[in-house]
Amino acid sequence: METASALVTNDAAVLGMLALILGFVFYTESSEHPFWKKFYTYVPGLLLCYFLPSLLNTFNIVDAEQSRLYFVSSRYLLPACLVLLTLSVDLPAIMRLGYKAVVMFFTGTVGIMVGGPLALMIVGAVSPETVGGSGPDAVWRGLTTVAGSWIGGGANQTAMKEVFGASDALFSQMVAVDVIWANVWMAVLLLMAGRAEVLDERMGADTSALEDLRRRVEAFQEKHARILTLTDLMLILAVGFGVTGFAHLAGTYVAGWIAANAPGLARLSLTSTFFWLVVIATTIGLGLSFTKVKNLEGAGASRVGTAMLYVLVASIGMGMDVMAVFTNPGLFVVGGIWIAFHAALMLIMARVLRVPLFYMAVGSQANVGGAASAPVVASAFHPSLAPVGVLLAVFGYGIGTYAAWICGLIMQAIAT
Repeated sequence: METASALVTNDAAVLGMLALILGFVFYTESSEHPFWKKFYTYVPGLLLCYFLPSLLNTFNIVDAEQSRLYFVSSRYLLPACLVLLTLSVDLPAIMRLGYKAVVMFFTGTVGIMVGGPLALMIVGAVSPETVGGSGPDAVWRGLTTVAGSWIGGGANQTAMKEVFGASDALFSQMVAVDVIWANVWMAVLLLMAGRAEVLDERMGADTSALEDLRRRVEAFQEKHARILTLTDLMLILAVGFGVTGFAHLAGTYVAGWIAANAPGLARLSLTSTFFWLVVIATTIGLGLSFTKVKNLEGAGASRVGTAMLYVLVASIGMGMDVMAVFTNPGLFVVGGIWIAFHAALMLIMARVLRVPLFYMAVGSQANVGGAASAPVVASAFHPSLAPVGVLLAVFGYGIGTYAAWICGLIMQAIAT
């Protein structure tokens, strides 16, 4: 059965709709009207920035699969955004956040690696046909692609599809499971971010290192702050898109060279152009943070980068179809158990270590969401913390395929 064509298929019109949604959210969030002030006390504006665009896809106003907006924003705006967000990073202050941030990241990785096989066993015991199938349509093969996405990102997900040979039809169902549950969990994290102070106090978490990082960034901004001029804006765009262009060029060359000379490294995502795009853009951004280019932050470089990030958020949200859960509910039960185990493990470890909620949220999202959404969750706590999400997400890309491969082998053993 063919699905009806979307109401709006012109990407320029779709971009305009997303811009109007973002404008509406920011306008109402800054409104002094009592209704909006009370509304945004409970609902983070960032959550609406990705949920409202999802309604466009859910009700077939736009077709996210046919639109090129996510590809454009993830390949052009994301690397430029990473450069501008890391431009003002205080790397020594981030290092002072300590080992707990890394521990929470690896806890998230373990939660995905163990949660997938556990969900497969639980659902298989109750409904074997739900997780059955044979050959390329064996459900366990498709679940390995979710593991790749939730530990690293899209490149790792594609790598798992090729490694374990999942069929295209099964892969499309798994993408729905991936997107729905990843976004649901992201929504929960954003809601928790809005109550971070209360939750941290209740947990007895030490937030002194985070506060120090925030104060340092704010002090730098105050010292170098100036009114944004056209020259400043053009320089900011030159740095952001100039580095993006170089990262594309170098990333394509490096990925191609590795694919030709060391194809075995594909398991570590080292043959992925997108992986190198993110790594090179982030590395150059960090390098520039030790130069005078960092002073562009005084003119608002990170604010320009954040604006790009919100366009990316809207395009991510547009890919979510909240009705997809009804197409194959059994698989969504597997995904729900999986992400719930990951979430529970993160919360338990955060409680044991008494770490700030920020560590838990960003450690989780660096796994489940990757470079596209880890900075989003980090900036929900404070814009100055976005680079922490970027750095952890890059780490996730590096180990994602290997960890997902191990997870896939465990699920294969369970299924057979």
